[in-house]
Order: sequence, then structure tokens, then C-alpha cells
Amino acid sequence: MATQKTLTLLSLLLTTLTLATLSITSNAGGIAVYWGQNGNEGSLADTCSSGNYNYVILAFLTTFGNGQTPVLNLAGHCDPSNGGCTGISTDIKACQGQGIKVLLSLGGASGSYNLASADDAQQVADYLWNNYLGGSSSSRPLGDATLDGIDLDIEGGGTQYWDVLAQKLSQYSQQGNKVYLSAAPQCPYPDAYMSAALNTGLFDYVWVQFYNNPPCQYSGDATNLINSWNTWTSSVPATSFYVGLPASQDAAGSGYLPPDQLISAVLPSIKNSDKYGGVMLWNRYYDLSSGYSSAIKGSV
Repeated sequence: MATQKTLTLLSLLLTTLTLATLSITSNAGGIAVYWGQNGNEGSLADTCSSGNYNYVILAFLTTFGNGQTPVLNLAGHCDPSNGGCTGISTDIKACQGQGIKVLLSLGGASGSYNLASADDAQQVADYLWNNYLGGSSSSRPLGDATLDGIDLDIEGGGTQYWDVLAQKLSQYSQQGNKVYLSAAPQCPYPDAYMSAALNTGLFDYVWVQFYNNPPCQYSGDATNLINSWNTWTSSVPATSFYVGLPASQDAAGSGYLPPDQLISAVLPSIKNSDKYGGVMLWNRYYDLSSGYSSAIKGSV
């Protein structure tokens, strides 16, 4: 029979191994992907059932603010103007049932959006709450599903009041349904449009776009990307950060980072950050054709 000393040593060893396992698990990252801008990328349900993603961001609400009637643009998937997108609610719920968070992205590279005042930001926040989040409306474009949060991909439309929008949206979390906030800034720091919003400290996820920006993207060498990552994670008070990448060479004008280089040259340098969250991919269509997420999933 084992002595008390041996049992104590075994207990300490098991405790150490357990803590080590928990530590490894806590450093594991996830993959976020944008969906909605190509009718050939498959359904939202198929995207989630692939098992590759932890977050799916619906792209985009392209028109809003400044008195404009909000417009949802999901490319070839459905037409929200005639209620054709309400069926997606079933897919959203299926994704959430698998533990995947589904967010709506505002903005994008093209569109008509602008916040004219703090009151305008409040009105947009109210609209989002009632039409996509935990509120109620007779004209919810995506049906009765409650999205998990809002993503800001603001690449135009002025620099003011995005912080107010973030604050107003975060206040809805106090009503029982957590409203997750994410943002997709360009990698040059600080972001030209969302700097004030990001500095509120309200954002749960920041997926920095390390592409189409040569000074801070991969270009055969990862130094500039890693330096930019360090600047973002040390300067912005967000919960977690993600490396935003094109899922194939065709997905962006520049900045494509091959999966093997991501795994060998980038991840070892950034995963030691306590703000490391994982990888964001643009977008599901390109990932479906390239298999990028499948190639990196085991290493993220």
C-alpha cells in the first residue's frame, strides 16, 4: 500500500498536471469568419456545422444613420426588402446551439453610413436592439433570432460618435442579454475611424485587418505584422485580439499569409499574449475554396 507521503506527492503531481492542462486550454484560440457577401459560400447553417468557427459575422448592414432607412446587404443569399432573409433565423439558432456566436457587422468597404450626432447614434443603437438583438419589432430582417452582438467594420462615414454607439449598445447588456461588441480596424495604428470607440474599453473582440496595408502586414516576413500586433494589444483596452487575414490570395489585394507561415512564423510570437484570441478570416467563400481554416485549426 502507498504511504501517506507517496499519496501526498501523487496528489501534488495531479494538481500540477491539472493546472498545466487548464493553462494550455485557456491559451487556445478560436477562428472568426465573415459570411454574407457571396451567394456561393454556402448557407449559414453549413458554415457553422463545418466545426471550424467559433464566431460568424454577418456582413453587412451597409446603410444606416443620418436619417437613412437601414439596409441589410447579404449579397446573393436573400433579399431583406421583401422579408426574404427571415428564414435565416433558423440557421442563426442552429449556430448558437453549437456554441457559436453570431454577430452583425456594420459598415464595410462600401455603403452609405454615417452618424450625424450623439442622438443619431442612440437611434441606431435602438434600431439594432429592436431589430437584431434582444428587443422587439414587427419588421426584424433576420426573423425572431436574437444575435449575440454587433461588429463595427467602419471604413468611412466620418470619425465621430462611434464611441457613443458602442456605449449605447453596451448599455443594453444591463437588460439581461449580453451584447457582445467587436471591431475590425485596419492594422495601421490608431485606426482612422474607430479609435475613440476602441478606447472606450467596451469591445470584447478586435479582429485587426492585417491585409491591404503593406506597412503592417505579412510580406514574406512577419516582423511588421508582429510589431503591429504588439502595438494594438498594448495600446487598446479590449478583451481579446485576433489576427485578421485573407483566407486566400484572391481575398485581398495584398497581405496573404500562407497557413504554414502563420503557424511557424506568427502564432508562436503572439500566442503568449494574454489578449490573444485567435484568427479572423475574410471570408467564408474564400475559406471554403482554400481550406485555410481547416489547415490552421489545430494550431490556433
